[in-house]
Amino acid sequence: MNRSGLTWIILLLVLTGGMITGLLVGDGDLSDLALRETYLKLRLWRLGNAGLAGAALATGGVLVQGLFRNPLASPSILGTTAGASLGGMVVLSLWNVLLAGSMPAWLPAELLLPVGCLLGAWLALMLLMTVTGRDASVITVLLTGFILSSLFLSVGGLLTSFASEDFELGRAIVAFTLRGVEAKGRHHLALAVPMVVLGTAVAMSWARHLDALLTGEDEARSIGVDVVAVRRWAIIWTATLTAAAVAIGGNISFVGLMVPHALRPFVGVEHRQLMPAAFLGGAAFVIWVDILVRVVPTRGHLPLGVVTRLVGAPIFLYLLARAAREGRMA
Repeated sequence: MNRSGLTWIILLLVLTGGMITGLLVGDGDLSDLALRETYLKLRLWRLGNAGLAGAALATGGVLVQGLFRNPLASPSILGTTAGASLGGMVVLSLWNVLLAGSMPAWLPAELLLPVGCLLGAWLALMLLMTVTGRDASVITVLLTGFILSSLFLSVGGLLTSFASEDFELGRAIVAFTLRGVEAKGRHHLALAVPMVVLGTAVAMSWARHLDALLTGEDEARSIGVDVVAVRRWAIIWTATLTAAAVAIGGNISFVGLMVPHALRPFVGVEHRQLMPAAFLGGAAFVIWVDILVRVVPTRGHLPLGVVTRLVGAPIFLYLLARAAREGRMA
């Protein structure tokens, strides 16, 4: 068996192990026959949301790395995750302040949350590409993404501060941004599944074009690739995947950086191999991180995004330092 085939088997085993463990670990005693079904359902929705968020972010990471031809890029580093989070917060705020009394009861805020996340993620990527241009250096792209992330997070913090004066709105925003997958249920999962499935399927159809783009825009044009269309659709589907992940998992960082980078030595750089591998790897990674969040003894709630940042930030610094040593920061 070759290296790539073994990697697929390991990914499936790790994902399956995480799904089984995720059903067995958590608050509540499964030996209580009266509540066992309830506990299992809650863990199942949490498991599905965690896996779907991780799969979406890792797949989005592959897309944005192909778009910028840079393995250091990811939705969180480029400001897309923060933009999606801000978009969701704006929708929740507008719903509570302007629309709650005038909208029908059958239209809950959860239905509009992914829309706000999508618009925020799309805005972030469009701003990034407008500011940096197509020939910007790696350091320019990373610095611009950092500034955009800081801007979006600051505006989000301002909204959270204002929302604290309204109990219901404050609770909704905190649940959305900090509590992650445990605060989401089957309705959130049902809304996110079409976005992730459609985004991944369409992104896979552009795999050969993204492979050509890795060689450079001029080379891609010379073999008939519509570079403008590839860039436009990569932005759209990266934003879609990131928005779905944020809508069900909150602000989860660095998954889109770590997972593709870890898998690329084993499955190669071709997108038709790397993208589905990242989908499985991202799902498995976030599921296991969520299990860790459940078992770590803390007096309060430990946000899922905090753990991914604790793991991802040192890895990103290492990759950044290695790229600088190899002269790839120009």
